[in-house]
Amino acid sequence: MKTAPVTRRHFLMGSLAAATATRFAHAKKRSKNDKLNIACVGCGGQGGSDLRNVSRENIVALCDVDSKRAADAFERFPDVPKYDDFRVMLDKEHKNIDAVVIAIPDHMHAFVAMAAMELGKHIYVEKPMAHSISEARKLTEAAERYGVVTQMGNQGHSFSGVYELEYMVKNGWLGNVTEVHSWTNRPSWPQGVGRPEDTPPVPDTLNWDVWLGPAPERPYHPAYCPRNWRGWQDFGAGALGDMGCHIMDAPYYSLGLTSATRASAEATDVNGETFPSSCTVTMEFPERGEMPPVTYTWREAGLLPPKPEGLPDYVQFHDPKKEKSDDIIYMGDKDCGSILVGDKAMATCDTYGTRPRFLDKDIQAEYDANEPDIKGSNHHRNWIDACKGIGKANSRFEYAGPFTEAVLMGNLAVQAGEPIEYDPKTMKVTNLPEANRFVEREYRKGWSL
Repeated sequence: MKTAPVTRRHFLMGSLAAATATRFAHAKKRSKNDKLNIACVGCGGQGGSDLRNVSRENIVALCDVDSKRAADAFERFPDVPKYDDFRVMLDKEHKNIDAVVIAIPDHMHAFVAMAAMELGKHIYVEKPMAHSISEARKLTEAAERYGVVTQMGNQGHSFSGVYELEYMVKNGWLGNVTEVHSWTNRPSWPQGVGRPEDTPPVPDTLNWDVWLGPAPERPYHPAYCPRNWRGWQDFGAGALGDMGCHIMDAPYYSLGLTSATRASAEATDVNGETFPSSCTVTMEFPERGEMPPVTYTWREAGLLPPKPEGLPDYVQFHDPKKEKSDDIIYMGDKDCGSILVGDKAMATCDTYGTRPRFLDKDIQAEYDANEPDIKGSNHHRNWIDACKGIGKANSRFEYAGPFTEAVLMGNLAVQAGEPIEYDPKTMKVTNLPEANRFVEREYRKGWSL
């Protein structure tokens, strides 16, 4: 593995020298049959899945801080250069790279994405696209500034369900929607726990310094990586960051929501290290044109919303102990879902916005008789096509950035510990100034964005 040391000045100077030429290269028109030269940062776990989904293109560089976790991916591409530091990879391989796929812990998303965009590279970054609200805003602005193709990895945004739910809303089937409920069974990793006290040695296969990145200095521990980083506030974004970007996507998009201006949370086992073991977050979104304000409630750790009033007995939440019945309309899928409450009808959809349906059999029958023909697409292929100038990426940062900010507002409310009022233009909590340290975090020495 190529692991030559690199200083930040060396990286930045090399990057800037290459940036202009790279951007002009991307201005060339491509044939749909041309293959992209793709580098992948993060090759194990979800990164391995993303790599498989883009492997019909040219894979020209692989990077992972953990060579053991990335071993399968590294073996599949024996002749491709391999690195354990994304800065070294970009410095050495930028001339060969058209696009970068990023599938690493949340706290590193913005740093790799920004470095790639500064070089004029198209990027696909896993959800949430950033670790903090300010990072999401900076990435959104950078995508426009550098003119690159971007995609956040909330795959459901390319499925047909998101656009069918939008059709239901925009064509008046639900009437005025003022209330949304979403829920998940996550977290499936430890939360509400304290920092470990022992300090085991760093595995020889892990570049801990690069894994830690901009996060505050701390000793290595397997409680953080490779699997459970999502629950730690310094590294992940909890259940909201993991599943909110999937489950909240269809309601957020179909209702044209923007930024929440108020948020509050009820949480258990709150501490400054991890996200809580369970929580309920309520966010208030303002009116949009003629569309009324929306109260959006998120529940996790298996908490379910109350069944909305006025629904018949055949509308139920799924009970895993009972066999499913065709006579029942289930709210959400097995463990996750959303409900939209309108003044004409209510609708539900599953984890990725799939199977949008009404909670009334008569309304559903009427809709089925006039159901539109809405087709979905493959999320990775959609991004690859957009990189080649064919259409637009569905979850480009123009959309994914504000959406990520809205999702992370829930975590901001949890971390603040009190109801907050928020000004999205200035990105400031106006009633609780001390909470702004969670909007824009301080970084470890040597790291800046």
